[in-house]
Amino acid sequence: MVCGGFTCSKNALCSLNVVYMLVGLLLIGVAAWGKGFGLVSSIHIIGGVIAVGVFLLLIAIVGLIGAMHHHQVMLFFYMVILFVVFLFQFGVSCSCLAMNRGQQEALLNSTWSILENKTKTDLESQLNCCGLLNTSANQQQFERDVKYCPAACTKNHTCFTCGDMMLHHASEALKILGGVGLFFSFTEILGVWLAVRYRNQKDPRANPSAFL
Repeated sequence: MVCGGFTCSKNALCSLNVVYMLVGLLLIGVAAWGKGFGLVSSIHIIGGVIAVGVFLLLIAIVGLIGAMHHHQVMLFFYMVILFVVFLFQFGVSCSCLAMNRGQQEALLNSTWSILENKTKTDLESQLNCCGLLNTSANQQQFERDVKYCPAACTKNHTCFTCGDMMLHHASEALKILGGVGLFFSFTEILGVWLAVRYRNQKDPRANPSAFL
């Protein structure tokens, strides 16, 4: 059978959803590993990563079952959800690639302000830095963070700010994140296209007179 046929479309869609399942399981495993080894203690960060992994896993399971059984309703919802995810991920990826240093600082400041104290001290210990950014707008917060900073550099007073250390690699990290996100967003639109194509094809094993 040619690659545009029913079997090829089914196999391609199943393979794509198996990849999504593996990525979802990887996200869940990485989050659990990070929590188990104490790399990240914030329940919000762990919960967010696990939620993304579970969501992706559920979408992949729906797509896989729909592809295996040529289930019209499941394939329809799979197409709609995957297209919404594509739009969201495409927008976020483009934002990552277009973000300048001023926007990066604003994002760091807003994120730092909502982090738990335990998460902040964990970051300061791991990065060996104190506080976020020493600016006039956040002077009080910065002085408070430095006062309770547990980093080893405080012993010899040679600490850099965590914001400067993060921003040093932020541009490269955002480019990688945006590029990877953009790549996966196009695999999602590929999944939507495969699902639409496969959904409108007839199963050769079914009744030839049946309309699908």
